[in-house]
Amino acid sequence: MFSNMIIGRYMPGDSWIHRLDARTKLVLSIAFIFVIFFANNVIGYAFATVFTLLAIMLTGLGVGVFIRGVKPLILLMLITTLFQLFFVQTGDVLIHWWFIKITTDGVINSIVVFVRFMLIIMFSTILTLTTQPLAVADGMESLLKPFKKIGLPVSELALMLSIALRFVPTLMDEAQSIMNAQRARGVRFNEGSLMTRIKSFVPLLIPLFVNAIKRAIELGDAMEARGYRGGDQRTKYRVLTWHRQDTVAIIGFIIFTVVLIATRWMM
Repeated sequence: MFSNMIIGRYMPGDSWIHRLDARTKLVLSIAFIFVIFFANNVIGYAFATVFTLLAIMLTGLGVGVFIRGVKPLILLMLITTLFQLFFVQTGDVLIHWWFIKITTDGVINSIVVFVRFMLIIMFSTILTLTTQPLAVADGMESLLKPFKKIGLPVSELALMLSIALRFVPTLMDEAQSIMNAQRARGVRFNEGSLMTRIKSFVPLLIPLFVNAIKRAIELGDAMEARGYRGGDQRTKYRVLTWHRQDTVAIIGFIIFTVVLIATRWMM
């Protein structure tokens, strides 16, 4: 389960997306989360899906890699979808049994929420798959640099982001190892009712939490032993450089945004 999760992992490559500046990918990933809400019909979501698939193809990693990576999050997306299905009561009633009432608006909202979640996760995953964690942290630090004037600890925030991105795949691997150890002792994570499955994951939390604290302490000791000092005094081995392809990517995204907004009046 956790071994297939690709969020937070970096996959080396030399694709067009890999060569983009980290700041470009950060801005586009954040902007996509807001822009996707301009879609309000089938044409808009179809266009956004095509755009996302095109971006995935430009990574050179293949659509299958992203689909396998999204699978562990399907349950979370389905739970969110069910909230929309059962709690939106407007529209024509399709099913009414006891306290359960499913309406047309509930079904439509559920589909919309699921598609939005899927597109946002897949587009955002492009950032972590094609950008090294240190480059992401440097890009975030560069984008937040103007906020230093108001006292925002930009360097510390960038360091926290870098460590978090490195910890995600590590913790996922450890969770998978703990699950394998529990399976060897007879625990079945994929059997029984929903509540039984949820309870079976509880024993994972304590050793995973302990391991996370242990790794954090070890990392802190290692940084202190090496005399790490944050702030503006630190120089960078890799300097972020804006290229022509970054300008092309920004222009392409602006065109996508304009067309997506235009689709709002096509139906």
